[in-house]
Amino acid sequence: MGTHPTTREIPAVPWWLQTLIGVGFALVVVWLALIAALLAAKPGKLELREAVRLLPDLLRLLRRLAGDRTLPRGVRVRLWLLLVYLAVPIDLIPDFIPVLGYADDAIIVTAVLRSTVRRAGLDAVRAHWPGTDDGFAAMCRLTGLRSPA
Repeated sequence: MGTHPTTREIPAVPWWLQTLIGVGFALVVVWLALIAALLAAKPGKLELREAVRLLPDLLRLLRRLAGDRTLPRGVRVRLWLLLVYLAVPIDLIPDFIPVLGYADDAIIVTAVLRSTVRRAGLDAVRAHWPGTDDGFAAMCRLTGLRSPA
């Protein structure tokens, strides 16, 4: 009688490892989609220069809004999470990548500011703005918020 080569059974992958692999794959897909969106909406040099000029005022604005107890708790939590995200050196897209490295931060700041205005109103943001009226108008233009006339 001939002998058959023995086949080994492949061990089953544990559920937690399958879940970890699935989550990792999903994060990579979302990250690639974000990069594609940033490449499509690449900001111009003038917009980036204006945004960098507004950065100190914008950081003070976020801190003041986050500390305002008259704003809804959900808004304040989002603002604190944004401040933590901006302080942590790990980004969705590393900052050393030209243009795109800082664009992800700008998009996240814009999204949080828009949600803040939807919940608290543009007047609340204006009341906490530490800079000039021109700076506030530029911030509104860059973030797509409607500045009051």
